[in-house]
Amino acid sequence: MQGIYRRRIGRRLAGISVFAFLVLMIAPSLARPQSQTQADVDKPKQNTPSSYDQIAPALLGRESFQAVMAKDKADKESVMARQKKLLEERYDLTPRPDGKVTMSRGKPIQVGPTARLPEGLTWEQLAAMASDEIREKGLFPKGFLPLPHPKHETGGMVFPQMQIKQFGRLERFDVDFDLPEHFLPEFPPALYLTTRMDLGDVSQGKVVTEDNFQELFAGILNAKDLEGLRLLVTQFPQQQFNATADRKTDKPDGMRGVSCFDCHVNGHTSGAAHLVGDIRPQSHRRRIETTSLRGVNIQRLFGSQRALKSVEDFTEFEQRAAYFDGDPVSATAKGVNPLERGSQVHFMAEFQELLAFPPAPLGLDGKLDAKKFAADSIEMRGQELFFGKAQCATCHPAPNYTDNTLHDLQVERFYKTQTINGLVATAQGPIKTFTLRGIKESPPYFHDGRLLTLEDTVEFFNLVLETRLTSEEKTQLVAFLRQL
Repeated sequence: MQGIYRRRIGRRLAGISVFAFLVLMIAPSLARPQSQTQADVDKPKQNTPSSYDQIAPALLGRESFQAVMAKDKADKESVMARQKKLLEERYDLTPRPDGKVTMSRGKPIQVGPTARLPEGLTWEQLAAMASDEIREKGLFPKGFLPLPHPKHETGGMVFPQMQIKQFGRLERFDVDFDLPEHFLPEFPPALYLTTRMDLGDVSQGKVVTEDNFQELFAGILNAKDLEGLRLLVTQFPQQQFNATADRKTDKPDGMRGVSCFDCHVNGHTSGAAHLVGDIRPQSHRRRIETTSLRGVNIQRLFGSQRALKSVEDFTEFEQRAAYFDGDPVSATAKGVNPLERGSQVHFMAEFQELLAFPPAPLGLDGKLDAKKFAADSIEMRGQELFFGKAQCATCHPAPNYTDNTLHDLQVERFYKTQTINGLVATAQGPIKTFTLRGIKESPPYFHDGRLLTLEDTVEFFNLVLETRLTSEEKTQLVAFLRQL
């Protein structure tokens, strides 16, 4: 009986092999249109963008690390000169610190607007024009256009020099951060906990790292949250910071990667920038300025456009994909370290949920405490505008100043699609409504950091929302925003 079964199985396998061979032989002709000749098939294909274009030659073994580094270093001066020229065309970068208003640890707030107007126009004249006219005449301020990465063709995390001075492992040999330090958050920022607001800034003026987190938080956090914080300050491989041949750091200590709290310093931000991971081709990827993690507990959407539904989802996504530009193919080679959802991801998220907004003179309803401001004060008049004529509260309602959804401002109606230093500036789509609590401590503004001051932000939204605010009303609105 066993011999019979073997013969039958053998005949079936032979039949399958013959069938497979025939399929392989005739499939190309079946797939080819009748009008297509072999010559058509042999023609070289057009060079269309691929989802895998950013897999570097060095990673694939086509170029040595030394060759890539030498070329990048040689190109760096021209890359930064190109970006500097763009910024100077867009903005007046002169420091103009406010003499009274500061961030939590004393860094002065910059006064704007910094965006340069088209020659011969005032903000009031521009706001009175229709979007079609502004687009056709090319009058939209360049400082309001999407802002490219300093090296958009490559992208990746770029950290400010103030941070690199303390942590040399974060320096890249191919590019530097572009925006001046006076337009960035203070470094290091304060850290507040929802559970111990009585302690004020628990960072004690230090950057929280693997070396000091136990010392700073012992007796304040439980063991579970301490473990979550440990993971947040632990360095993991990332697209440009790892041990592979296509890394962008030549120092051995830079191979270890970056931590969550390198970008989100002390649960806030240093203003570090990179490109969103889920858009292709490369030229269409948006610059994304690192947002603050303060007040994560009141947020219900995560990511500028991904709309992830929990901070656990966001934490895991960043670890598995965004750290690697959304490319799991190269992530495997670079040393991705998937975190266990039930303990590690959960512990990290639990600590992030404790990060609090800085103290503000607000009442129980989230609005200005009437006992601390005169009824006719500039801040109270600004609050009235915020919840009225300026239409801010439509998307940023009290008490948390976010509606936890996404909105498409359709800013592209003001400008024509154009390429700017490697970035194709086109329709941006819906963007998450970020909270305005503590907003004075989170410059620059908008998802890509194109708006350097609160005054720039007010001018931008006055134009886009067509609210026709007067010069005095804009000043009042900024005064209110600085209190949040």
